[in-house]
Amino acid sequence: MKLLENKVAIITGAARGIGEGIALLFAEQGAHIAFTYVSEGSADRATQLANRLQGMGVKAKAWKSNAGDAAQCEQLVSEVLQEFGTIDICVNNAGISKDNLIMRLTPDQWNEVIQVNLNSVFYMTKQVIKPMMKARKGSIINMSSVIGEMGNAGQSSYAASKAGIIGFTKSVAKELGSRNIRCNAIAPGFVETDMTSYLKEGEAGEKYKAGIPLGRFASAQDIANVTLFLASDLSSYVTGQTISACGGLNI
Repeated sequence: MKLLENKVAIITGAARGIGEGIALLFAEQGAHIAFTYVSEGSADRATQLANRLQGMGVKAKAWKSNAGDAAQCEQLVSEVLQEFGTIDICVNNAGISKDNLIMRLTPDQWNEVIQVNLNSVFYMTKQVIKPMMKARKGSIINMSSVIGEMGNAGQSSYAASKAGIIGFTKSVAKELGSRNIRCNAIAPGFVETDMTSYLKEGEAGEKYKAGIPLGRFASAQDIANVTLFLASDLSSYVTGQTISACGGLNI
């Protein structure tokens, strides 16, 4: 029996990186996948991923949708419900960074990061809990970051958005636990994705790795494995928690 057999999962920002890894693992475990991408440049990649997921024997569809836009989130969830019938799992994975020292960080840069990283989690959660409350079950998984726990110079906006996700997650867990809806967060450390590719080069990459007890960056698969645990019934008594998948960086 597969861990997510015939469950429906919606994953934001899944055309590449961590989101793509989650979509592939969920499909491998029997879940039907609705996922989003935001840029036209990701359209071909999203189509390829949808085809690959369908080839694994599950239903899958990509939506061009901005998770940082409340109206688009509402429309997305409505269309997913029409297409798939229900939503059992929501992975709020969409995220960006606009790194800059606080003296140079502009209000527009700050607002964009908060909008995409934090507001999107509220927008999506607000919509998916409606079918979940009706079904009296569901798992919401929010992608935070170890930077939200530790802070980091030059990443004040990113850290604030990811720390906000942790507080939001705990509050939702308390609100919806009585409806058998669980809400948890994952706080990855450095992950080998397009967003962090510049960190792996030369002396800088070695410096970052030296601060990680496990001595390496995470793969998308590493984070997907933790997400699968939180999505499945293996974690049926886990809610309101933040799992730091960071190789020990925050010890």
